[in-house]
Amino acid sequence: MSQTQRIAALLAMLLAFGLARLPLERDIARKHRAAFFHGAKLDLHLREQIGQGAFIAALSGFRSVVADFLWIQTATAWERTEWGRMVILYNSMTTLQPRLTLFWEEAAWQMAWNASRNARDNPNQPREALRIRAERQYIELGRDYLERGIRNNPDRFILFDRLGMLLKEKVKDHAASAAAYAKAAEFKDAYSYEKRFAAYELSYCDGREAEAYASLRRLYDLGQQERLPTLLRRLRAMEQKLSIPENQRVYIAPGTLQ
Repeated sequence: MSQTQRIAALLAMLLAFGLARLPLERDIARKHRAAFFHGAKLDLHLREQIGQGAFIAALSGFRSVVADFLWIQTATAWERTEWGRMVILYNSMTTLQPRLTLFWEEAAWQMAWNASRNARDNPNQPREALRIRAERQYIELGRDYLERGIRNNPDRFILFDRLGMLLKEKVKDHAASAAAYAKAAEFKDAYSYEKRFAAYELSYCDGREAEAYASLRRLYDLGQQERLPTLLRRLRAMEQKLSIPENQRVYIAPGTLQ
């Protein structure tokens, strides 16, 4: 058999193999879409980030093993405050394991809380304006991790909860925070405080006092277990803003709000 014939035979075998795998590949793609695997691609960009050996291992079906190995490396990067290195590691981890919410949570926390604080207090940057800009960039990066995590895990409450916290504490966007907590509250396994936090955040939104008061009042009417000091304080604030008549206000024992 000539070299040309051998090449032709090899190409024919590869073509046959590809055609045989086509239904399987389509089925895998369908299952990935059904499981919300958005953008989790083993491409050349990922290969550049994690190296050839790890990339080959991921292609061989060891995604979780490679992701766990990268996760271990984040501890060393954190100790050295190598935030850029951590971003590369978390991007790779979330690409390899997009359905593991822990990676999205931790990436957001490291960027929005730790990296942002480090940037704000950076002694090597004398200009405050640049420190504040770097801080905000890390906060937005943390937010982006959570929003991309939600797109990959819309069937889980935890990332909505973490987004609500970030929007409340770091972005100070009370309306968006209220929406995130309200979305988390829709899940049966969500934390018990989700509805309360959604109502609290709504009560800080100008122009939505009536809506906030209705939400707070519904919680109050559920019983004593919901009548926590923060709920009572926000209720009183809404009653005053809305000029609720005294005889229609909830009763708050003297000293309760102190």
